[in-house]
Amino acid sequence: MVGLSGVRRWNAPTRGDVLAAVTVALVLIPQSLAYAELAGMPVVTGLYTAVTATVAAGLVGSSRYLQTGPVALTSLLTLGALSTLAEVGSDDYVGKAALLAIVVGVVRVLLGLLRWGFVAYLMSQPVVAAFTVAASLLILASQVPSLLDARSDAASPVVAAGQALSAPGEWDAVAIAVGLTMIVVILVGRRWSPRYPGALLGGVGALVLSVAGVISITEVGAVPSGVPPLRLDLPWADLPRLLVPGAVIALVGFAEAASISRRYATEDRESWDPDREFVGQGLANLAAGAFTGYPAGGSFSRSSLNRLSGARSRWSGVLTGLIVLAFMPFASVLSELPKAALAGLVVASVLPLIQVQPFVQAWRLSRPQFMIAALTFLATLAFAPRVERGVLVGVGLSLAVHVWRELDISVDTWRDGTTLHVRPQGVLYFGSAPALEAQIATLVASDDNVECVVLHLERVGRLDATGVLVLQSFAEQLRGAGTGVRVQGASPQAARLLDVALGRGSGGVGESRSSTCPDVSSTLVAEPPEQTERATRLPRDHSTWTPPRAG
Repeated sequence: MVGLSGVRRWNAPTRGDVLAAVTVALVLIPQSLAYAELAGMPVVTGLYTAVTATVAAGLVGSSRYLQTGPVALTSLLTLGALSTLAEVGSDDYVGKAALLAIVVGVVRVLLGLLRWGFVAYLMSQPVVAAFTVAASLLILASQVPSLLDARSDAASPVVAAGQALSAPGEWDAVAIAVGLTMIVVILVGRRWSPRYPGALLGGVGALVLSVAGVISITEVGAVPSGVPPLRLDLPWADLPRLLVPGAVIALVGFAEAASISRRYATEDRESWDPDREFVGQGLANLAAGAFTGYPAGGSFSRSSLNRLSGARSRWSGVLTGLIVLAFMPFASVLSELPKAALAGLVVASVLPLIQVQPFVQAWRLSRPQFMIAALTFLATLAFAPRVERGVLVGVGLSLAVHVWRELDISVDTWRDGTTLHVRPQGVLYFGSAPALEAQIATLVASDDNVECVVLHLERVGRLDATGVLVLQSFAEQLRGAGTGVRVQGASPQAARLLDVALGRGSGGVGESRSSTCPDVSSTLVAEPPEQTERATRLPRDHSTWTPPRAG
């Protein structure tokens, strides 16, 4: 098990850490309000999460640049998991969100302590990319009512956007102008310089106009001042209903943090420990849940800003959270911030995530993977707001395609006098071994002159116990009929299994007692003759399949 002994020794924060922390905190404050709004939470809980999660992750995490806190994707997943369980924004909803964060934290800590960080690599890229694009579109849709300052009470972001767009009489031109200005300020500033504080400038500008009475549109409302409150009286009875969405958020939300950390570790030629990162991200969520927050994750934009601003250690993350904490006594000044400004901030944050390239790449590389991506995308949109189900659909499809592919095994066969050579290629396991047995049996039965069957296994990627037992049964049948069997080219591990199952002869693994089988090299096998049928794809229904004829 991984322990805290793996945590690096702390040195004093550098000047770059301090400057980076200040820069990131100025962006994090308006972002945390916007993402809390997206999650259906009171905006102040975004600040609570920004303080607790950022500090906790900075203390333990592996990456020195990763900035943790409220993020768009995790906020949408939170909304999807809770919107059908409680009234959005209610005290019950807030309690369930905190409990959900604790579930996410426990899952991540356990994965890290058990050294199961490898699960960060298990979700296929087509699934993650398709879900990210679909989720980003849903996030955009969820912000349409706030951008138009139109009312909508629908749980589904798509339905909410449709309701707002279908009622142009309720649109507010000032709100639209504020939202669009916020988007332009952030996107143009980002192109000019990644360190340009577009979110801060846009938010402060909108707040000043609102306080001065220049604009009068829907505001975020009361933002309590004070430190994050400790809350343990959570709705524990609802825990079973939060286990699945919590596990999904723990894995899907970690994908972004893992991608950020791996990228920067590679660029700096440093090692990255996914196990420790799981623990750090888990503690971040445990802290957020204990202090009235909601699930948190790693932010790509803030991590990039952190690195560009001169961060040199994990002190930058800890200091970022402490700076937000120092702002908390003055948080009430944000009460008159227009909601349209926060909506513009969210839109500007997720627009770069909407990309067609992953689908194009999947189409070029693998049609099955493209279908997985497309179906994951459609399922995520269809299940909204329960978007975590889209991930489950994608993972299920990936596993199904993997199993389906491993059921197929291609076979090279050729004759050398009375010897039939068979060279399978693929994975020989309980799913594909019967197909190989049926293939060889058909070939042997169609030619009475076959006196020996040589199985060349050097191209078999894996051979499990069931595959060995199938070969054993088949070899016994052939030997009973007077046909010799010899196995060559097996890996050392497979050879040991074959020795036990088929018996060791004087000339090689699984050699028949008959002298009709020649001594064939176990590693260097001659290519089959030109006229041989190559790479035959074994069919699903072996009872109706006719083997191809050589020549």
